[in-house]
Amino acid sequence: MSIQRYLSKVYRNFVVRKVIRGIGIIFATSTLTFFIIRLMPSNPIEIFINQMMSAYGMSYQDAKALALALFTIDLDKPLHEQYIEYLVNLLQGNIGRSIAISPGTPVMEVVSTFLPWTLFSVSVSLLASFALGVTLGMIAAYRRGGIFDKVISAVAAVTSAIPGYLIGILIIVFIGVQFGLINYMRGAYSAGLKPGFTPEFIADVFLHLAAPFATYVLSTFGGWMLSMKASTLSVLGEDYVTVARAKGLPEGRIRTQYVGRNAILPLFTSLTISLGFIFGGSVLIENVFVYRGVGRLLWSSINARDYTVMQAVFLIITISVIVSNIIADLLYGLIDPRIRVGG
Repeated sequence: MSIQRYLSKVYRNFVVRKVIRGIGIIFATSTLTFFIIRLMPSNPIEIFINQMMSAYGMSYQDAKALALALFTIDLDKPLHEQYIEYLVNLLQGNIGRSIAISPGTPVMEVVSTFLPWTLFSVSVSLLASFALGVTLGMIAAYRRGGIFDKVISAVAAVTSAIPGYLIGILIIVFIGVQFGLINYMRGAYSAGLKPGFTPEFIADVFLHLAAPFATYVLSTFGGWMLSMKASTLSVLGEDYVTVARAKGLPEGRIRTQYVGRNAILPLFTSLTISLGFIFGGSVLIENVFVYRGVGRLLWSSINARDYTVMQAVFLIITISVIVSNIIADLLYGLIDPRIRVGG
């Protein structure tokens, strides 16, 4: 077999095609990110100089000398040289060192201190929101036209239209302030509490998670609920559901194996893509509650123009979304027997 025929056969493999396309997307996204963030007004050195001049009354020259001594980036290099250096380092697995957030610290060390909190908070909230939305959507479809359907559909439509950060602010004002719970709505855990796998620390972490969790669920469950309701109503009109009922199959079996399993398929892809975005956190919600997550890290890096941290976060999000899409395509064929992934 010739090399050309062998490569052609390999490329026809579904997973190989997806991986190759994914690598192309990662390269394109990394390139766009590199140039776009450098089009932002100012740069990390200028921001640091302004902070030193306003906070400590330093002269411009002294502040600039201190910035050049602290920061490892050379912005005086031509942009194409910076880009080539970035690509070479990226191919070697070197994402770089933080410029402003934690000067000199490897970016992955910085991200790794925030990532576990984001994975914990957003994944729990997303799965709870999905489960709640799917359950309520299916119930509303079976009780279409009734009081439950009208009320829950109206609530879902309203909460979906309200931005998550606004719901978070309302929770802080009407629950945190009114009931004296504001201390449990700031940060990932109480100040002065030593982290560890102790009952006290774990309970405190869940108390601090409650407000961001409620905010995320309230702002997202409506979309899942309305989508599941529409999908269920569509499946209920299919011939195979009518035939199943004509055969006298138990309603519970029809609801789960015939209706629910097929109705949830359109939502499955959306869920897997959302799982990929978990790594990016929820920027606005984490900032409202000062929650220690990747979203807040990204916001801080944007304000400080920490190019390397921004590049790392966007790279992680891109890779996680691509991987989640590949997993979704592979699992889709297992969930729906009518679909088979070629290879």
